[in-house]
Amino acid sequence: MTTTPKRIHLAVYDTYADWETGHTTAHLTQRGHRVRTVGPAAEQPVTTMGGVRIQPDMALADLSPEDSSLLILTGASLWDTGDELAPFAAKAREFLAAGVPVAAICGATAGLARAGLLDDRAHTSAAAAYLAQQPGYAGAERYVEADAVTDGILVTAGPTEPVAFAREVFALLGAYKPDVLDAWYRLFHDSDESAFPVLMAAAERGDA
Repeated sequence: MTTTPKRIHLAVYDTYADWETGHTTAHLTQRGHRVRTVGPAAEQPVTTMGGVRIQPDMALADLSPEDSSLLILTGASLWDTGDELAPFAAKAREFLAAGVPVAAICGATAGLARAGLLDDRAHTSAAAAYLAQQPGYAGAERYVEADAVTDGILVTAGPTEPVAFAREVFALLGAYKPDVLDAWYRLFHDSDESAFPVLMAAAERGDA
C-alpha cells in the first residue's frame, strides 16, 4: 500500500464506542494522515457512547472512495439494534469494490456480516457466535480466532483489541517500518519497556 499521506475517513454515529479507534487515528495523524469524520449527516452532531458530541466533517452520502485511503467503521450499540447503520456497510462495499481499504471493529463487523462482505474473506469479531446470529451471514468457515485479521484490504477486530486493530491498519497503510511497528505494538499492547528505545531511535530518524 502507498505511504503517501491521504485522507482517512472515520465513521461516527450515535453510540460510537470512543475507545476503539483512538490509537488508530491518533498515530495515523502523527504520521501525516488527515482524519475526517463521516456521519449520517454533516449538519447533525452525534453523541458517542462516552457522551462526547461530534460534529461530522461530512455526510456519508458525499464520501467517495476515490477521495480516501481508508474507511474506519467503529463499533456502536446501533449496529445491534436495527438497520440504521446499514448505509455505512453499503459504503464499505463501495470502498472494497473500488480497491480502497476498510477497517471494521466490534459491532461494525456484524454490519459487514449482514451485508455479506465477510462471506469470502478471512475475518474476526467479538466471537464466532456473535456473527453467527447475524441474518444473511455465510462466512463462518472464514472466521479466525485472532485479535485482529487482515484479508487483502479488509481489517477486522473485536471490541477488546483496539491496539491490535491499529497495528493491522498501520501495516496495511505502510505507516511504520516492520521493526518500528513491532516495537509500537509491544509497547502499547504488552507494556514492553524494551520497545521504548526502538521507538525513540525511530523518532529521531523521523520514522515514528
